[in-house]
Amino acid sequence: MTTWTERITDRVADLVSIPSTADRPADLRRALDLVLDEAGPAWTVREFASNGKPSALLHPTGHDGPFRVVLNAHLDVVPAPPEQFVPRIEGDRLYGRGTHDMKAAALVLTGVFRELANDLPYPIALQLVTDEEVGGADGTAHQLAEGVRADFVIIGEQSGLRVVTESKGICHARLTTTGRAAHAAYPWLGRNAVLLLTEAVERLLNAYPVPGAEAWTTTVNVARLDTPNRAFNQVPAEATAWLDIRYPPSDPDFAGRTAEEVATHLAAVAGAAAQVDALGPPHRADPEGPGVRALRAAIRTTGHPASLLRKHGAADGRYYHALGIDAVIFGPGGDGQHGPDEYLDIPTLRPYHDALVAFLRTFGG
Repeated sequence: MTTWTERITDRVADLVSIPSTADRPADLRRALDLVLDEAGPAWTVREFASNGKPSALLHPTGHDGPFRVVLNAHLDVVPAPPEQFVPRIEGDRLYGRGTHDMKAAALVLTGVFRELANDLPYPIALQLVTDEEVGGADGTAHQLAEGVRADFVIIGEQSGLRVVTESKGICHARLTTTGRAAHAAYPWLGRNAVLLLTEAVERLLNAYPVPGAEAWTTTVNVARLDTPNRAFNQVPAEATAWLDIRYPPSDPDFAGRTAEEVATHLAAVAGAAAQVDALGPPHRADPEGPGVRALRAAIRTTGHPASLLRKHGAADGRYYHALGIDAVIFGPGGDGQHGPDEYLDIPTLRPYHDALVAFLRTFGG
């Protein structure tokens, strides 16, 4: 007889085999349809679409919101080689792209919703989106703009059965330098924009050095250096650096600032023109709020300590936080998200499920 863990692991493997990356809209749809099928037909399903990204909100018929609890899951993944979409089990681990981030959690959340939503004394909803890995603007943010509201939100991102109440904000920016073109044999007649750019990047990294170990501080990742120059024998006249910046709520140069203010700050530090392409606020939920306290108590019933955790990566909880709604990350165990050895810790699936059930049954209306 197939056990619950075996069945859910098989379904996770089915979902992982779908390469639901941002550049494959048909596979985003396939992933969403698989999870909708897993939820069953007993619900009102409100479907959304924004910029080609589908999403859905499921809830008991007659309860259109606001909801006491929303269970949020994203079904998109970052790109990977084809072999990472062939899931494999080794011991207690299920390997594959999206096993940990976050297709396993999505299916557990869906199962818990299916089991309990019609029997709870308060309304809940299941929120399924397909664009979190590219910013979340067309999924969670779009649904919130369409009026979806909740008192408390659980996002099934990876957390190792801990509760994430704080996440860093995210800034995508570009530095641009302009020099003067010249023949490469006579570099003194030009001004090399690439060299100007590397100097600007060095100034920025001096202000925000790469930590030698985990630190709750602002970090800058130089994701790309580029120039329109395509000739060996020419001094480049223009160059651009792509930056991914993560910042805690305590950094006054980023938190609470507009994109224009952040660009001005970056230009002053780097000594180069700066442009902010995207700016997402940090996220925080009250660790003493009723939702967090109830969730931690439910986790402890499974034998786990329910530790609090801060995450360096951004997630869709920031969109709820901006509306004053407490959202936390709570997911199963595993490791290696976005890497070649991403895996799910299969034995954490059952306590994850049981903690969610205990929380929903005790949270109250």
